[in-house]
Amino acid sequence: MPDQPPFQIGGTTVAPGTRQTVELPVSVMSDHTPVTLSVQVIHGRRPGPRVFVSAAVHGDEVIGVEIARRLMRAPQIRTLRGTLMVIPIVNSFGFLARSRYLPDRRDLNRSFPGSPRGSLAARLAHIFMAEIVTKADFGIDLHSAAIHRTNLPQIRVSPRSPRTMDLAEAFGAPLILTAPPREGSLRQAAQDEGVDILLYEAGEGLRFDETGVRAGVTGILRVLRTLDMIPARGVAPTKSPSARASTSRWVRAPVGGLFRTFRAIGSYVEKGMLLGVVSDPFGKIGEELKAPAPGLIIGRTNLPVVNEGDGLFHIADISARAHRAAGLDDLDTAIEADPLFDEDEII
Repeated sequence: MPDQPPFQIGGTTVAPGTRQTVELPVSVMSDHTPVTLSVQVIHGRRPGPRVFVSAAVHGDEVIGVEIARRLMRAPQIRTLRGTLMVIPIVNSFGFLARSRYLPDRRDLNRSFPGSPRGSLAARLAHIFMAEIVTKADFGIDLHSAAIHRTNLPQIRVSPRSPRTMDLAEAFGAPLILTAPPREGSLRQAAQDEGVDILLYEAGEGLRFDETGVRAGVTGILRVLRTLDMIPARGVAPTKSPSARASTSRWVRAPVGGLFRTFRAIGSYVEKGMLLGVVSDPFGKIGEELKAPAPGLIIGRTNLPVVNEGDGLFHIADISARAHRAAGLDDLDTAIEADPLFDEDEII
């Protein structure tokens, strides 16, 4: 089979069968330090799909950066078919400041598709759309919960075609949450350009979560295998089908106080089951928090100090049968059994 043509990005030509890190100019900081959008392009010798994997659109979501790092070291992509663009840190400003946002406090994931003459967020969004999204057939965007919250590994998707849901199933996350994209999000802007995205959520802002990292790396490799971009060897098969949900709800603090939680993410709860207790510092009042309906806990606060109205648990509406079928009772054990893709990885 003949080589595919060279890949063009940001004025740089990447030859077939090579990989290259390309620096796309974004801005200059106030001390005159240049800021770029760094993209590693793995351009296979043989033709195939063009896929991007992005992380740290929110600067504090560092778990995606680690997933991207391990992905680029995975031996499976050495014989890649097609083109893979990996962007470990989209929002460099927020990453350096350990902040979700850009210096102007704008949320990059509410600024797409952006504008070349708009705010800093709009300009960065425009560059990402022009240089990454429009050159791709498909994307995987890596996220986590905000700081002081944690998320169960999950895929969020708004598919335009059955093929997209097939790829979500191939990823093999414990849960697939079908949800419409938000206005201004990368997922919405990409969809408008005809590019579907799987949004992966796992873990907590500014924290590594080994379960979430392994599930993310393994899931991406499964998607690349399903797209026939990499060989099957070394790619762990899915052990059970993902649970599916199309609705979810937040359980919020009825009062302010000290929160004691009795349920972990990944737990299945029945209606009326005790989730936790919010107490006053004097020990006189204890407000019980109970599950409003059966479902799977997919997100939870990690803070013991809460205010009235704070979201404490995020529960997806699935049945007990779906929970058992997805093998969620043994989630940690199943993921830990998957092989590490860095033989010298220090955990």
